[in-house]
Amino acid sequence: MEFEEKLNQFIERVEKIQKSISTEEATKTSLIMPFFSILGYDVFNPNEFTPEYTADVGIKKGEKVDYAITINGQLTILIEAKSINENLQKHSSQLFRYFGTTSAKIGILTNGIIYKFYTDLEESNKMDTTPFLEINILELRDTDINELKKFCKESFDINTVINSASNLKYANSIEKILSEEFSNPSDDFIRLILNKGVYEGVKTQNVIDKYKPILKKSINHYINNLINQRLQSAINNSSSETAEEKDITETDENSIVTTNEELESYYTVKSILSEFIKPSDLYYKDTNSYFGILYENKVTKWICRVYLKESIKYIIIPDKDKKDVKYEIENVSDIYKFKNELLTRLKTFVNI
Repeated sequence: MEFEEKLNQFIERVEKIQKSISTEEATKTSLIMPFFSILGYDVFNPNEFTPEYTADVGIKKGEKVDYAITINGQLTILIEAKSINENLQKHSSQLFRYFGTTSAKIGILTNGIIYKFYTDLEESNKMDTTPFLEINILELRDTDINELKKFCKESFDINTVINSASNLKYANSIEKILSEEFSNPSDDFIRLILNKGVYEGVKTQNVIDKYKPILKKSINHYINNLINQRLQSAINNSSSETAEEKDITETDENSIVTTNEELESYYTVKSILSEFIKPSDLYYKDTNSYFGILYENKVTKWICRVYLKESIKYIIIPDKDKKDVKYEIENVSDIYKFKNELLTRLKTFVNI
């Protein structure tokens, strides 16, 4: 089973059981250990995945970190685990103390849902105060999955992780700032835009307040147009691909060819649901196994999965109880018959 498929199944399970987890021990056994098992570690082998690892700190002896991962005989990762209900903001100092007393180069702080990854980019052997990567497994993006793959046991390389950590840390910080500014522009950001020749007068508070909703609308409009242009470009590129090129591509087992028929199914679902949500909230993800349509580009919020082969065509749409239901179709236009089922699935993610 592919890593992504295992991860998706695990996430679906977490969604079902998270409300019944209330203690740190339950968090460890139900969430954290299974997560690292998916990454390929033998969580029942104390020589590889060591619980209660002793990390003496100064004059304090017998200090223990929850787990330590040893790779190729070298202590590499320390994991500090907290209850699913704990806010991780106040707990990084504990991992910080452990980090400098061991040879580990990666520290992970987690409550089973959020995983914060640390290293020593700013000062050698001293854990950074901010993580280079933070992942919420219930809100995974494709980029998050790609980063998680680097921590899989079979492909783990400490040099690769450290080399990419620096760019990742600062790129994530910039992305967070942009996200905040785009959703709720600060006065300074509005002044910056206005000073680019938009408004020549004095930028009083009244002027700032006047332009704030205009700027938000302009940002949303620009992003929507950018997404639509890229989607249209993908369709055009797919349409212009020659049969010869397809034959070459399809012989590569690692290649994924998105067909015109699959893109048509995406736009069909988009057409059906655009009455209830913004079309730009829908994305697609093509894999070797299926063609998925996602809400807000999150793998945990998949609307449906479409299978379009010459011999068989069907669509899978989870019902209100999140049970996968398979509907056979003869062609893409048959998807219109399942408007109610698609809407029921959408309602599990958004109030409409």
